[in-house]
Amino acid sequence: MRTVSRALTVALAAVALAAGVPGPAHAQQAAESIPGGPPGAFGERLPEGWRVEGGELIWSSPKPVGMGGALVKFRSGERTLGVPTPSLDQRTFRLPLDGARVGPVSELQVVAGSRRLDVAGADRAPGHRLLSAAAAPPDPFPANPVDPGVAGEYHTVSGEYTLESVRLPGYAEPVEMRATVVGPTDAPGKRPLALFLHGRGATCYEPGKNSAGMEWPCKPGKKEVPSYRGFLHDQERLASQGYVTVSISANGVNAQDGRAADFGAQARSSLVRQHLARWAEWGANPAKAPEAVRATEPADLSKVLLVGHSRGGEGVNRAALDSLSPPPPAEDGYRGPVDWRIRGTVLIGSTSFGQNPASDVPSMAILPGCDGDVSDLQGQIYLDGTRGIGQGAALHSAVYMVGANHNFFNTEWTPGQAEAPAADDFWDDKNNPDPVCSPQAATRLSAEQQQTAGTTYIAAAARLFLAGDDRVRPLLDGSDRSAPSAGPVRVLTHAVGGNRTPAIRPDDPLSVTNGRVCQQVTTSTTEACRPGSEPGRSPHFASWADTTSEPGRNAVTARWTKPGTPVRLTPEHAFSLAGSDALALRVMVPPNTRGTRLDVAVTDTSGKRVKLGQVTVDGLPGSDSTAALWAREVRVPLKAAVSAGVDLKQTQSLELIPRNSSGELWLMDAWGWRPGTPAVSPVALPRVDVGNLTVKKGDSGTRTYNVPVQVTGEGTGVIKLAVRDPETHESTVRTETVKAGGPVDVSITVKGSTRYNRDLHHEVAAKAVRGAAVGSALGGVLVENDVPMPTVTVTPVADSVTQGQKLTWKVELSEPADTTIETRFDFQPVREGTELSTKDVDKEWLSRLGEEADPERPLSTTSPSLWVSIPKGGTSVEVSVPTIPNALTASEKSLRMQVYILKEDQWLEGPLLTGKVTDARQG
Repeated sequence: MRTVSRALTVALAAVALAAGVPGPAHAQQAAESIPGGPPGAFGERLPEGWRVEGGELIWSSPKPVGMGGALVKFRSGERTLGVPTPSLDQRTFRLPLDGARVGPVSELQVVAGSRRLDVAGADRAPGHRLLSAAAAPPDPFPANPVDPGVAGEYHTVSGEYTLESVRLPGYAEPVEMRATVVGPTDAPGKRPLALFLHGRGATCYEPGKNSAGMEWPCKPGKKEVPSYRGFLHDQERLASQGYVTVSISANGVNAQDGRAADFGAQARSSLVRQHLARWAEWGANPAKAPEAVRATEPADLSKVLLVGHSRGGEGVNRAALDSLSPPPPAEDGYRGPVDWRIRGTVLIGSTSFGQNPASDVPSMAILPGCDGDVSDLQGQIYLDGTRGIGQGAALHSAVYMVGANHNFFNTEWTPGQAEAPAADDFWDDKNNPDPVCSPQAATRLSAEQQQTAGTTYIAAAARLFLAGDDRVRPLLDGSDRSAPSAGPVRVLTHAVGGNRTPAIRPDDPLSVTNGRVCQQVTTSTTEACRPGSEPGRSPHFASWADTTSEPGRNAVTARWTKPGTPVRLTPEHAFSLAGSDALALRVMVPPNTRGTRLDVAVTDTSGKRVKLGQVTVDGLPGSDSTAALWAREVRVPLKAAVSAGVDLKQTQSLELIPRNSSGELWLMDAWGWRPGTPAVSPVALPRVDVGNLTVKKGDSGTRTYNVPVQVTGEGTGVIKLAVRDPETHESTVRTETVKAGGPVDVSITVKGSTRYNRDLHHEVAAKAVRGAAVGSALGGVLVENDVPMPTVTVTPVADSVTQGQKLTWKVELSEPADTTIETRFDFQPVREGTELSTKDVDKEWLSRLGEEADPERPLSTTSPSLWVSIPKGGTSVEVSVPTIPNALTASEKSLRMQVYILKEDQWLEGPLLTGKVTDARQG
C-alpha cells in the first residue's frame, strides 16, 4: 500500500494535456479525447502544494510534518492511494506513480490519522467548521478509595545498559540494544517488571539546530534522540512502588520501518523479546548482568507489564501475542525460549494498523483527546477488537484523557523538557483556535498535568494486572471513579471483558425497532453509522487495511424527535443476565451534549417486561479536530428484574426509551456486569500469518496463485480477509474458517500478456474474528513484469512555426503497453540566439505549469517541465507549446527541451529537441 495508482498518472497526464501540453487534448478540445482520463480530471490543475516530478506524485508542506506514529497517506476522495516517503526535513512527501484509476485530481488529499494536512486549517478534519464550544465539565467523579499514583515507600536507583546491536529480518542496519533501568533497592524478593517502548519519532538531531531527522545510524556530528529516556517520571514512580522498570531504545527500527509491510510491528516485538530474553538470562546468572541491572532488586519475569507509546503500543501488543504463539522463524528477530509471562499491556496513543489485539492479555489503552498524531484514536480497537475473539476473561480498558496530546507523555518529545528539538503535535490555527485543544482552551492539559495523569493510570494498570489489586479496577472499567494523584484532569473510561457476560453485540444478527443496525466502515450514507460529511469522528469506527467498506463491524443508531419512542433491540437468540449485578451499556451521544436521559427495560422470552431504571449520558468535549464521538459506559441495576420475576437466563430484548424531546445515540454493545477481576490464563489460539509470493506475469494464458497463509498451533478459528485489487484499489472482504495446519484459500488470478506492464501487487490483509490470533497481517502476491518496455521515439510535427502557432512534437511507442508510459520534457537554455520567454507563450498554458508570465524571463529560468503520458493501450500522443501572436520582441526565438523517459524507477535520457518561432510580421 505504498504506491499510487498508475491511473492517477493518467489523471495527472490529463491535467497536463488539458494544460495544452500535448496538442490533441488542448483545453479547447473535448474531454473524451483524453484516453483513460478519469472523470473530473479534464481542465483541472493540481491543487496548491502538489506537483508531479520524476514519475512521482509530490506534496510539499509549508512547515515540517511531525515524525509520529500515524501514517501520512495520499488519498483520492475515500480511497487511499498509498503511503508516501518523507524527506529528511519532513516537508516533502513523494509517492511513485504506480497503480490504477482514481477520481478527479480535485479530490487529492494528504491525511495523517483523521487529520487533513494539505488544506488551510490543516489541523481540522474535513467538515470545515468547528463544533460548538465544549460544554462546561460536570462535577468530578468520586475519588477511588485506593489511589495507585501515590509515591511508594521504596528507595530507587537508575542506570543504563548498552549491549551488542541485533539484526532483524528485513532491516539493513543493526538495531541498538540500549535501555535505561530504574528499580527499587530495598523491596523484598523478586519484583514485577515493567518494560517501556517509545513510539516513532525522529532518530537523530544536530545540536544547536532546531531540526531532527530520520536516519540510522546517525551521521557524524549528529546525536541520537534519546526517546527511551522520556518515561523516567513513570519509571521512578513505579520503582518507588516496588516494580523494576526498563525503557528500551528503538531508533534503529524507527528509521527503517517505512518499507516494512507492518510498519515495524514485528521488528518492535522482536526487540522487546530480545530484551526480555536478556533479563531472563541475567535472572539465571546475575553476575553476567550489566551494572544497572545488578543495582536494583531482581526482576520476576512471571509478572511482566509492557507499556508502549504510539507505534510502540502496536509493538508491545505484538510482543504479547508473539510470546503466546511464535511467529514464522523467517520473519522473527527472536527465536529463543519464552521465559517470561506478559500479564498486561498499556497502549498510549497507540497505532493499530493491523487491528489484531492480543485478546487474552489484559490491556489498558490511553486515548489522548487532543492527539494530533494518531488523531483517529485507533488504539480503541485494542478494546473493541477483542470481543468474541478469545476467552473473554481478560479486562480491556479504554481511558479517554480529555485535553491530552500525543507527544507529552514522553518528556523527550516535550518542548522545554527534551534534549532534542520537540513540538506540540496538536497543530492549532491561531486565527481560529480550537475550543478544546488550543493551548489556551480550558480543557487542554499542560505537559506536566498530562504526564502526572499518565503516570497515575500506568500505575493503576500495573497494580491491577501485576499485583492483582482489584481495588483499583474502578479507575479503569467505567465505574466513574477518579484518582486524586492524577491532578485536575478529566478521565473517562469504559471496558469489555473481565466479569462481563455478553448480552447484545450488533455484529451478531439483531432486529431493531425505531432505530437501525449501522455499518461502522462504509461509504454508503444510508448504511453508515456516521456519514463522512457529518462533523465529529469516532475512535470506534477506525478503518482497517484502507478498506472503504468492512461488513461485520456494526453498531446501533437511533434518532428521535419526541420523548418516549422506544428503541427495541431483539437478538436472534435470547441472552442471559443471570448472575450479573447490572446491565452495562456502551452508548455514544454527540459531542458537547449534556443530559441525554434513557429509560432502560428488558423483556424475557415469556413476554414479562420490567423497567430497570434510567441512565444519563453526556457527550465528550469535542471539535472537528478531535475524535470525540466515544462511548460512555452506563449501568443500571438488575434488582428490579429479580423482584419482578423476570427470567434473566432467557432475556429476549432490550429497550432504550429516550426522555428528551429529541436526540441521537449509538449503542456499541450491552453486557451483564458484576464487580471483580477474574483470573486470566491465556491459551495459544490458532495463529495466522500472511506471507508474500513473487511471480512472473508470463506471455499468455491465466495462472492462479495462492497467497501463502500459514496457520499454526491448535484448533480452529474465523478470520476476516481483505483482498485489494491493484488496478482499482478496491478491496473484497470475506470471512474464512481456518484450522491449524490446514490450507487457507486466497487465490490470485494472473493474466499473461505480451505487453509491457508495471509490477502489480495484490495485497491481502487479515484480522481475527473468532477463536484465532493474527500475527503477520499483511501480505500478498507481487506479479513482476517480464516484458521489455516499448521503444519511445519523439519526432517533430511542427518545430518551426510563426508566432501564434503551436510548436508540436509527437511521442510514439513501438507497441502498446498495458500501463501508462511517462515522459518528461525539461526546458534547457538555448545555446544561440534568443530564448522563448514567459511572455511569448499562452498565459493560461503557463499558469497550468505553475508559472506566471511576470516578470518576463526565459522559459528555462525556473526549470519547468512538460509531463507527457501515453495512456494504457495507446501508441502516440502530441505535445505542444502554444505561442501567442504579436508577442515576439526579436525576429526569431527558440527553445531547447531535453526528453526523459521513465523506465521502472529511473529516468532515461531521450532526444534533445529544438524549436523555432519567427515573427510573421517580418516575413
